[in-house]
Amino acid sequence: MRSLFIIAGPTASGKTDLALELAERYGGEIIGADSVQVYRGFDIGSAKPSAEELRGIPHAMIDILDPDESMDVMRFAELADQEIEASLSRGKKPIVVGGTGLWIRALLRGLVDLPRPDPEVRSALETEIERKGSAYLHRRLREVDPLSAEAIHENDSLRIVRALEVYEQTGEALGELRRRHALGSPRYSAVFAVLDPSLDELTPRIERRLEAMLEAGWLEEARSLRERYGDKVRPFGSVGYLELAQHLRGEIDLDETKKRIRKATRIYARRQKTWFGSERDITLRGDASAIATSKQVLDYFHNS
Repeated sequence: MRSLFIIAGPTASGKTDLALELAERYGGEIIGADSVQVYRGFDIGSAKPSAEELRGIPHAMIDILDPDESMDVMRFAELADQEIEASLSRGKKPIVVGGTGLWIRALLRGLVDLPRPDPEVRSALETEIERKGSAYLHRRLREVDPLSAEAIHENDSLRIVRALEVYEQTGEALGELRRRHALGSPRYSAVFAVLDPSLDELTPRIERRLEAMLEAGWLEEARSLRERYGDKVRPFGSVGYLELAQHLRGEIDLDETKKRIRKATRIYARRQKTWFGSERDITLRGDASAIATSKQVLDYFHNS
């Protein structure tokens, strides 16, 4: 079975820095598993590593789509498989890095067999979201599929619609279907490391990173992207960009925007911690220094 190293964890936990350290030390190549970093132009708010930060280390699965293109978990898994094969063929160690838990699970264990989208069901749900808002449908989702509701932000209308669509088609909760699917056979022999700081540790990091992103021109980046693509493209539904779009539409002032981004980011980090806390494939958890020096990591890079 092909070998794979994975670094996951909540936002602001230091995943990229650890991946770069290990890749530089052991001749690895990085494969991203971040649902915003795949889009060109959405750089600052997704904490996309710059060319200078990458220090010449290959990093696949970033900047591969325009913002008005679609990306789903199936396409991610197919493209990531190709990048892993290419890395292995070059004699390198593939290191998958990201916080999009469903993408990582699909890469490790394949995709759950779900019905194809039903145009009538989807259209009805989309109409309801337009009339009543995504928060209303999120509350309904929580009643029928609490696992999915916990993992999906109440503003993520695309994923809310898909989860409710599956429930209406099958009578089963998407979260439960995925939970059972996660017990399937693995596709890779993986060392799966999770950076797991407490929320108390993450909160000041989130605060510092928000200020640094704004100083780096995040608002100007969002304004330029909105002028070019509008704010209905999928990456504008992500944490931070969604709130900046509200500000750019004149709905909230900048101070309120910052408050909402801080709150949404903390909620997102808590959901990521919950997701990775329930994964069965985790090899080790800890901070970056403990993971970097662990026997499992050393064995992977020296023996696989």
